[in-house]
Amino acid sequence: MNLTEAWNRLRDRLRRERLTSELDEELRFHQAMLERDQPPGLARLALGNATSHKERARDLWSLGWVDDVLQDLRYAARGLRARPGFTLAVVLTLALGIGANAAIFSIVDRLLFRPPPMLAHPALTNRIYVAQSDRGREGVWPGMAYARYLDFTRSTTSFVRTAAFTTQTLAVGVGDEAREMPVAAVSASFFGFFDAAPALGRYFTAREDAAPTGTPVVVLSHVLWEVRFGGRSDALGASFQIGPTIYTVIGVAPAGFAGLSPTQPAAAYIPISTYAASSGFQGSPGDEWWQTYHWNFAQMIAERKPGVAVAEANADLNNAYRRSYAVQRDISPDIPPIKLARPRTIVASVLAERGPNESKVGKVAALVAAMAVVVLLIACANVANLLLAGALRRRREIAVRLALGVSRARLIAQLLTESLLLGLLGGAAGLVVAQWGGALLRSSFLPNDSSTTVIGDPRTLIVAGAAALIAGLLTGLAPVWQSRRADLAHDLKAGAREGTGTHHGSRTRAVLLVVQGALSVVLLVGAGLFVRSLWHARDLRLGYDVDPVLALELNMRGVKLDSAHAVVLRQQVLDRAQSLPGVEHAALHISIPFWRTLDGRNGIGVNLRVAGIDSVDRLGEFYLDAVTPDYFATMGTRILRGRGIGKQDVANAPGAMVVSEAMAKVLWPGADPIGQCVRIITYSTTGKEALCTYVVGVAEDIKNESLSDDKGYYYYLALAQFLPQQAGVFVRLHGDAAAQAEAIRRSLQPLMPGASYVTVTPLADVIGSQMRSWKLGATMFVAFGALALLLAAVGLYSVIAYNVVQRTHELGVRIALGGQVGDVVALVVGQGLRLGVAGIVIGGMIAFSGARWLKPLLFQESARDPAVYAFVGAVLVAVAVMASYVPARRAARVDPNIALRAE
Repeated sequence: MNLTEAWNRLRDRLRRERLTSELDEELRFHQAMLERDQPPGLARLALGNATSHKERARDLWSLGWVDDVLQDLRYAARGLRARPGFTLAVVLTLALGIGANAAIFSIVDRLLFRPPPMLAHPALTNRIYVAQSDRGREGVWPGMAYARYLDFTRSTTSFVRTAAFTTQTLAVGVGDEAREMPVAAVSASFFGFFDAAPALGRYFTAREDAAPTGTPVVVLSHVLWEVRFGGRSDALGASFQIGPTIYTVIGVAPAGFAGLSPTQPAAAYIPISTYAASSGFQGSPGDEWWQTYHWNFAQMIAERKPGVAVAEANADLNNAYRRSYAVQRDISPDIPPIKLARPRTIVASVLAERGPNESKVGKVAALVAAMAVVVLLIACANVANLLLAGALRRRREIAVRLALGVSRARLIAQLLTESLLLGLLGGAAGLVVAQWGGALLRSSFLPNDSSTTVIGDPRTLIVAGAAALIAGLLTGLAPVWQSRRADLAHDLKAGAREGTGTHHGSRTRAVLLVVQGALSVVLLVGAGLFVRSLWHARDLRLGYDVDPVLALELNMRGVKLDSAHAVVLRQQVLDRAQSLPGVEHAALHISIPFWRTLDGRNGIGVNLRVAGIDSVDRLGEFYLDAVTPDYFATMGTRILRGRGIGKQDVANAPGAMVVSEAMAKVLWPGADPIGQCVRIITYSTTGKEALCTYVVGVAEDIKNESLSDDKGYYYYLALAQFLPQQAGVFVRLHGDAAAQAEAIRRSLQPLMPGASYVTVTPLADVIGSQMRSWKLGATMFVAFGALALLLAAVGLYSVIAYNVVQRTHELGVRIALGGQVGDVVALVVGQGLRLGVAGIVIGGMIAFSGARWLKPLLFQESARDPAVYAFVGAVLVAVAVMASYVPARRAARVDPNIALRAE
């Protein structure tokens, strides 16, 4: 059959009813013509067999396989309608598995696969990372100095274009409309990476983005334009305050444009030079922000030239980095030589979550996606068991059809059609589950992205459709395999007790059940490990209290105060905070754990000198804070020896410092740290000029940078003696601190001059972000593990119940011969228990062998914790006993007379 004939047949198939009507009319006309000249009997004989004529015509009007498919679909639909309970159970089971996969794919796709919208050449666009060694350990960062970005741009030939960018949270608007929003500070070349013409106005030019100050112009996001300007064109030329600077609106980005952060799109785009100039990035004369290598506030993207491989571009950048580093060392000879620093670049994916510093959230998302696949496999095994049971009940029907001449291929096609139809119905229901039931997943992984949908996303729909087809095929394999092994003679002789002697089918069902149990064990072990990790993290002593503390930030927003007035303002805020009802303690500080930490390398230029130690820096990173006397009581940090910072530690008093216990041990091992002299070297002092700061106390260690491998080298200075004009406030409250945050903010805001404002953040929110990956892992593993356990329990129950029905005669004989109820119950429960134990052993072996992949995501928890494995095993055993007990009790109540008559 050529294509033309196939097309004609398909077209005739679509108008078959009309052709049939025309054929009937044609036959009636010919018969009438023949009957006009001869008797009716001879006329019908001359016309021939009308039915044969119609069948031959229908053969020409159709494609055989299309008719077969339609016939199989109708047959399958009738069969499913006849068994509504079975159909509903199967569809719901598949819906849970497919829905879980669709929901998690919509998240993983956003995090790890989907390029930013409107990016012109995603395959050629890369983020650039820099790496450098320090004391034998290599660190990798996305941030770099703007001067480094310029060096890379000037010294490489592999790229069509490059751009610098950074995203910061800034106050947008003024007065009551002011809100803190993500704002993208980008170079003018940034917009060239996108096929995104502005919806209104224009983007800013390189001239408007030129150092030292750029031009204060802004391109609004489409959303902000609609919200603040109602989508009016007169927004162009309007003044708009962002952070401390007043910008002029020159354009509006198109709808859907999200830059490089689809999950957290910027509200506005401003020149990076204007942002840098307004952010106080200043050094000594001749060390301005666009020339210095100190402030690593910018990130870089680059588009490779067509035909340039990643390795080639990386080599080009590496050469540029070495030249740039040599220039930096000419300016700052104290940085390590290039042989020790070993600077190199990494050309990575444009998606930040893919690394090279792949986030734990991204890793957990990938792991959760694998869990969703496991849940789908469990659902498929469950449904396959149900379909196999159905096929076993229909063995005699199938044997009769084979005896009547129906081919095995035709029967297999019908069985597969039924399973595929169930898969598609399950897929449709799964989309509803993913759309409405996946809100928890989306809010957990993409808290700032409300645009993610399932039903309206073509990529997710394709994946859900593929999952439905695969599920349909997988669930149909078992009954198809069973039908190929059909014994025609035996099955025809089988009477009412269908399925007798179907040992192959029973073994297949048992194998499927063991697979479900094994996969459930894997998920439950993962759930147990993540839950214990979360417990460990919550029980960890951080060295300070979290729940009762609020962190207050004074955002000056362009209000310039000299040092004296800045100190006075902070003292006023502190005094007011201490007088508020509910406030137990309050103190000033300059660092916030995990949020804003200070050491000698992040711009404040502090180095330590200790007698008897050649280089304190070589011992590790030492973080500092400057605090007022009530600080330790506010934070709940214990003073182990000596005293804390006191009221006597004023500006002109001898320098005082409190060191952490870990710092005391590493600087003065075996010696008393109290009274030791530490010279603090800053930009304004030299080693010889710096006076001694004396250790007055030892505090407990705190977690400052990492919950897991923080060395705890931390010291506290008296705020009156170090940067008093830069302090924030910690407030300790009675009761729920988070609930009182807004009241505290309103009480302090009147003290702020001009457009400056106060932000209040519960310390629990700051620390909570450090536990996010374990919370996600625990939540997702527990949810999917519970779902898997439910499916496995239902599967085990159905298998045992079916086997009880099959063994009704045998059990009746046992009871008739004197068998006790307890013996029958033990027999049936023992069968379920053996299957459960087999699943536990196999699943435990799989989880044990895969522990090394899970280990990096856990916190102070062994991936092979025997307690977790034992608990999961006990849970599965309990579920197996419960799922077997109900059919066992039913079997024990079998009437021997009825059972024997059933034969």
